[in-house]
Amino acid sequence: MFLLVGLGNPGIKYALTRHNVGFWVIDELASRSKARLREASCQSYLARSFLAGEEVLLAKPLTFMNRSGLAVAALLKYFSLGRENLLVVYDDLDLPLGKIRLRPRGGSGGHKGMASIITLLQSEDFARLRLGIGRPADLSDEADYVLSSFSPAEERVMLEMVLTAADAVEVFLTQGLAEAMNRYNALRSTEK
Repeated sequence: MFLLVGLGNPGIKYALTRHNVGFWVIDELASRSKARLREASCQSYLARSFLAGEEVLLAKPLTFMNRSGLAVAALLKYFSLGRENLLVVYDDLDLPLGKIRLRPRGGSGGHKGMASIITLLQSEDFARLRLGIGRPADLSDEADYVLSSFSPAEERVMLEMVLTAADAVEVFLTQGLAEAMNRYNALRSTEK
């Protein structure tokens, strides 16, 4: 079984922000697997389902971004899963808008949700799917930028990226991380 965790902030106030695109991908995966996310244990919305023939847990932490590690660590422990069964999906300022990148491990890159997970798991060794949201022109506005909504033109790019990211997750589940990386790391969502 795989644990697929999308990072974001709970609540309607944040639903359409850049920081919540990890949630968007989990919602797309839930739709594909006909699963319904429900508030459950481990401080997360959770659904257990099958996706691309594999049993999965889809999770959206309710802990707010900076405390994502609390939910992820609790989910791994509760379901007796190892880090090798984890894929974290999250927004990334360092990737251009619409680009995705899968990695087997790595640091937080300044992302506070990832920093929380790395701290609580005491390891950087878990797969992640980074979703490019671009970087603001004014670097002093990063916090405001990630909590802002997309323009209509950006939103179209992001919705396409979400579909591409969900496709990449299905390849990850069926053919492994290396194949998913080979197939999707070089693409922008519009090149699918």
